[in-house]
Amino acid sequence: MSDISLTAGMRQNLYSMQQTATLMDRTASRLSSGYKVQTSLDDPISYFAAQGHRQRASDLASRKDEMGEAIQLVKAGSIGIESVTNLVASAKSLAQSALSGETTDEINVLESQFNALRTQIDELSDDSGYKGVNLLDGTDDTLKVSFDEKGEASVTLTGFDSSAAGLSIEQVSTNDWATGGKGNATNINNSITQLDNARTTLRTKAKGLADNLSTITNRQDFTSKMINTLNDGADNLTLADMNEEGANMLMLQTRQGLGTSALSMASQAAQSVLRLF
Repeated sequence: MSDISLTAGMRQNLYSMQQTATLMDRTASRLSSGYKVQTSLDDPISYFAAQGHRQRASDLASRKDEMGEAIQLVKAGSIGIESVTNLVASAKSLAQSALSGETTDEINVLESQFNALRTQIDELSDDSGYKGVNLLDGTDDTLKVSFDEKGEASVTLTGFDSSAAGLSIEQVSTNDWATGGKGNATNINNSITQLDNARTTLRTKAKGLADNLSTITNRQDFTSKMINTLNDGADNLTLADMNEEGANMLMLQTRQGLGTSALSMASQAAQSVLRLF
């Protein structure tokens, strides 16, 4: 059976309608997905560039999470230092009270309270860790915090020993502060000096942690902005303009209607032959 022959006009209109249908399918896909570039076949350059942006954004998001955990670790250390500093201040108050003690028993009570605070310093230092890392317990824990996706920019958090021994606060032996019913000024002042030195050390370490916290916080904020920039760049390359695509769909629908009418008109020439019979 031979092929059906179409007039040139009908064939041209049919081809135009097929092209319109193809464009309508593409526009409908963009409207439903929101993307003008969905695969590398749509636009290889834009597609792979957007993929690169999104992959880097994903890598930076992982770094951002690490920074968040590092910030919590630094905060845990800072809280620990603040609490140890308060205990050191309380211990110094006890030592100063011992200077004016009236009886050996009274001074020995102050010694006992001092040693109890010293134990509390040890326990508090041991409890200042976060997720298995403790910057205050003297175990030489360190944590490297990477800022970029390649790990080239980083800061390393280093711990120290904030226990009583680590701060060189010696335990007071019985009657060490008391001599003949009065406070032994030399021994008590030695303890006070140790406490003052411990406070200085704690302040120095606290400043170091604060500097690290500021650095990590700034990098975390920078990373958040960079992630948004990368995602925006990827979207600019691949997202469809919904207003434009909506207008395109209306125009294509109009073109399809006109094509149908044109095809009908083109077929009238063939139909007119029938009137001859």
